[in-house]
Amino acid sequence: MSGGGLLVAGTTSDAGKSVVTAGICRWLARRGVKVAPFKAQNMSLNSFVTREGAEIGRAQAMQAQACRVEPTALMNPVLLKPGGDRSSQVVLMGRPVGEMSARGYHGGRQESLLGTVLDCLERLRDAYDVVICEGAGSPAEINLRRTDIVNMGIARGARLPVLVVGDIDRGGVFASFFGTIALLAPEDQELVAGFLVNKFRGDVSLLEPGLDMLHGLTGRRTYGVLPFSHGLGIDEEDGLRVSLRGTVRESAVAPPAGEEVLRVAVCAVPLMSNFTDVDALAAEPGVVVRFVDRPDELADADLVVVPGTRGTVKALRWLRERGLADALVRRAAEGRPLLGICGGFQLLGEHIEDDVESRAGRVDGLGVLPVRVRFARGKTLARPVGEALGERVEGYEIHHGVAEVLGGDPFISDDRGHSLDGCRVGGTWGTHWHGALESDGFRRAFLRAVADRAGRRFVPAPGTSFAALRDEQLDRLGDLIEQHADTDALWRLIESGAPRGLPFIPPGAPA
Repeated sequence: MSGGGLLVAGTTSDAGKSVVTAGICRWLARRGVKVAPFKAQNMSLNSFVTREGAEIGRAQAMQAQACRVEPTALMNPVLLKPGGDRSSQVVLMGRPVGEMSARGYHGGRQESLLGTVLDCLERLRDAYDVVICEGAGSPAEINLRRTDIVNMGIARGARLPVLVVGDIDRGGVFASFFGTIALLAPEDQELVAGFLVNKFRGDVSLLEPGLDMLHGLTGRRTYGVLPFSHGLGIDEEDGLRVSLRGTVRESAVAPPAGEEVLRVAVCAVPLMSNFTDVDALAAEPGVVVRFVDRPDELADADLVVVPGTRGTVKALRWLRERGLADALVRRAAEGRPLLGICGGFQLLGEHIEDDVESRAGRVDGLGVLPVRVRFARGKTLARPVGEALGERVEGYEIHHGVAEVLGGDPFISDDRGHSLDGCRVGGTWGTHWHGALESDGFRRAFLRAVADRAGRRFVPAPGTSFAALRDEQLDRLGDLIEQHADTDALWRLIESGAPRGLPFIPPGAPA
């Protein structure tokens, strides 16, 4: 018999579905429930590689950690990685199967995947007590309902109760809740059990009359009001929706261990992928991380990071148009610390042969690393382990580019000293490995090298554990659910499904 389940939908994108899903997962895991996350289709440039070598959305990997289980491809069978405004790479069961326009995907391909995603969900429900599913966007996107496989399509196909999350900090949450239900077909409405308010500031008693009126209008209750909480620090699902101009990643509150702070500037390149790589830097006391898009913003940086991107050639063009390319080349020539990760590593090389991603052919790189890159049609997906700066390093690789390193010093090596990836020249380092900075010993050694190069009296705090900090953040999400949601009612919903006899709210979905 299949286990219990729930679909966490939202009134909008970024309403807090990922956070709420992770919080429910951690709350259940702490109760001893064997729970797993699921998202049928994810659109994100932040991805992760599972131990079996499958690529999934990083949010689902984070939710699996909340469940205290290993992530697998079953948890995110379809991943869309945007390559621009009109097309995405389609990753199916952890493997890329091609590029497709939005029209082509929604015009037929998406609908054909419903059987696949329902099968994945059923396999998870057979293996776990509970599966907490996350929707995408809004379930009331009436133009896409016919081909929907991630919101009401999956809810109806698997008979899942639906909890709708609304971000009250944006305003209009009551209209959003009501309108979401009122635009659904009767068969969909009968699965929508109720609401959960997210990011509330102030006195909940002032909100309660509105929640009572919403119940009177819809026949559906509110399962909780989550307060606005700063610094949750969980992985972003989709960097395309986030304006990074002036954004500062959440840094540890503790003062620096040494006399000075270390300033890190991250170039906010187009189609930026896995910018969560710098979260481990921001977690260090005394490290200040900011995203930048102007040359003058690099001047006072002790370390500049060029992160991954789904458009390496496009990122190169953007860097040149903004004058950042010249600033990076000058910085490298002066021996000032510079780190390129994945696509950022590739564009620091001599040239790129790209007949796959941009189809631009040969393109000159910035020429600060002795590396030549050729884009292969097959994608490298791996979870490597090595050594760097005398410390063990773990990471994951997600790239089409194959790097030929022609010089410099090895960066990441095996236990016999043979180079595994990347290289270093002076104060410039480059690697394809995402997640390497999450290895605590390596991160501290790297920051010491950066501080020495930059002439800063910065000392990494000796006890910072990124894994422990991440787990603490997940516990905070679990606390939000446990303290501010009606967990008894939530458990009944997960175990027994949506209440019977929920009223229909007109007009319903258009014909």
